[in-house]
Amino acid sequence: MDRNHLERCIDSQTPTSEAESPFVSLEAEIPEVLYEGMKSFIGSNPSWDQYQVMSSALAQFLFQNGCSEKAVTQRYLDDLFSRSRSQA
Repeated sequence: MDRNHLERCIDSQTPTSEAESPFVSLEAEIPEVLYEGMKSFIGSNPSWDQYQVMSSALAQFLFQNGCSEKAVTQRYLDDLFSRSRSQA
């Protein structure tokens, strides 16, 4: 998916009411080694699912690359500290 395709998808979305869920659905091709790693992680951590893993990874990437959105920072820090507690 190129940037233009992504922008067209974003532009064509209709506004949602506040009662609707603030989530979007993504489809992505990833290397098989990442998929296998994710499956292994989820198998070892039953409290996580593929959606939480992908959301956490995206929040971490955005935060570490300068995104200053409050929701991104909050998600990154929440995941960071929830991982720390579960490993203790």
